[in-house]
Amino acid sequence: MKILKEIILPPELSARLEEIYNTMQSEYEQIAGQIGLTCSGCPDNCCDSYFLHYTYVEWSYLWKGLRLLDREILDRITDRAIQYQEQCGKIFARGERPQLMCPLNDDGLCALYDHRLMICRMHGIPASMTRPDGKALRFPGCFRCQDMVADEYQDEKDTPVMDRTELLYKISQLESDLLGSKRHLFPKVKRTIAEMIADGPPHVDKPFCER
Repeated sequence: MKILKEIILPPELSARLEEIYNTMQSEYEQIAGQIGLTCSGCPDNCCDSYFLHYTYVEWSYLWKGLRLLDREILDRITDRAIQYQEQCGKIFARGERPQLMCPLNDDGLCALYDHRLMICRMHGIPASMTRPDGKALRFPGCFRCQDMVADEYQDEKDTPVMDRTELLYKISQLESDLLGSKRHLFPKVKRTIAEMIADGPPHVDKPFCER
């Protein structure tokens, strides 16, 4: 029988992640304010975007928040997460990209807002990042943001942009601190929030962790 060991985010790492999230929030608000972007009155809902998440540190943090919910609410969210996965499978089988409401969304609001993950916090505004290999990437923001930027800024170079590079580096450092020197031995994370919920908190088999 395989022995599973949960990957638990220690309080000190959780506090560091929350500090990174607070910086994200501050920088997001600064750029959004310059552009004049708000979600108020938007006909779209970004919670139906198909996002993938890539770290154990955020997966564990998500479950830290899920464990604070009432059992009835958690069961309802878990049922939605399972249904989300089933629908995704059918949509991918048709060769299409899913656009389904996140299982955490309750009547338009996030049931786990304080524990939402990095992509959920940064999506919407123009952003850039430089990868470790030196390649620069640029993200235009949501459709509403792109329309506002097109109306306000004639030159792309003048558009306010949030640089994600340092924040992503800090999360990568947290991942290393969580997993230790054997980080490279852990299976890579590439999951939707629905998968992180339906599959439970992150675990690895105990012999794998200890070798």
